[in-house]
Amino acid sequence: MFGAEVYNEAKLSEKLALRSQLALYPSLWGGNIYNKTGFALTPAISLTPKYYYNLRKRADAGKNQNNNAGNYISLKVEYLPNWFVISNVEDIYVTPMISFVPTWGLRRNLAIKLGLGVGKILGKENHTQIVPDISFKIGYDF
Repeated sequence: MFGAEVYNEAKLSEKLALRSQLALYPSLWGGNIYNKTGFALTPAISLTPKYYYNLRKRADAGKNQNNNAGNYISLKVEYLPNWFVISNVEDIYVTPMISFVPTWGLRRNLAIKLGLGVGKILGKENHTQIVPDISFKIGYDF
């Protein structure tokens, strides 16, 4: 739903970029099983190399390509540490995880991203799980 992100996308070449990001991801729970509605914000750090495959086509058509406005494919590598949790519930923690998620995206002032990858929970049990990455965002570039 609502989280917070700070990122930088550095241009490496005409079609390649590297996005580094710090985020706070939200979680909500409640209903009949829990005695109160809970929320949590947990940190995440990621690096995402991106390949923009249609920048030349957009330029030839006279379309905006400022700030890498285009379509891309990428591989998001993300780490969710147990540094801290902001929550209305006491004694809550995050089990650290690393994930690798290939994605397809469309980046303009409105952005859409779709991805499905794999994540490894880092701990005693080391479970592997499927990690979806689906987002729709409205952004502003400073």
